[in-house]
Amino acid sequence: MSTPVTAPEATEPERRESGAPKAEPRDFDATYAEYFPFVWRCLRGLGVPLDALDDAAQDVFVVVHRRFADFEARSSVRTWLYGIVRNVASNQRRSRARRGRSEPLDFDLASHAPGPLERAQDAEAAAFLQRFSARLDARKRDVFLLALLEELSMPEVSEALGIPLNTAYTRLRLVRAELKAALAKDAR
Repeated sequence: MSTPVTAPEATEPERRESGAPKAEPRDFDATYAEYFPFVWRCLRGLGVPLDALDDAAQDVFVVVHRRFADFEARSSVRTWLYGIVRNVASNQRRSRARRGRSEPLDFDLASHAPGPLERAQDAEAAAFLQRFSARLDARKRDVFLLALLEELSMPEVSEALGIPLNTAYTRLRLVRAELKAALAKDAR
């Protein structure tokens, strides 16, 4: 199962906007097809380098396949997957650190913008978000990724991270304040 390393199109937000019910796993192939873009974006947001994204995504879906029958639907599929994604990204960071090959993030992200100005602006914004995300502690980065970038509801964020809802809102407020300050500093 080889998948290209270009950012997949988001489909879940469209389903949420249309009011469609949350999808429960029907079978592995359907789950893979529906949630691969979410897994890819989360892995990228958690700092997995472009050259390792395919392997990391494969690792996530190997775990999903192995544990698919154990999924009890006590949470949404997205929150269950995010827990797996977070563990795989963490394992990969530890593995790279043990090998002593700490590689910088690649900020040359693919863009479908029509012109060079738009591509430059998109690359600058992506680089800013990567730098900002890298400065956050792990707990705030998780909330930043899920709530602001992936647009999960705060109850879903709370469930995915296993924290009280008020704690999730507090972290979101702190992340927004830090983001506002970083944007103001960057604008100078």
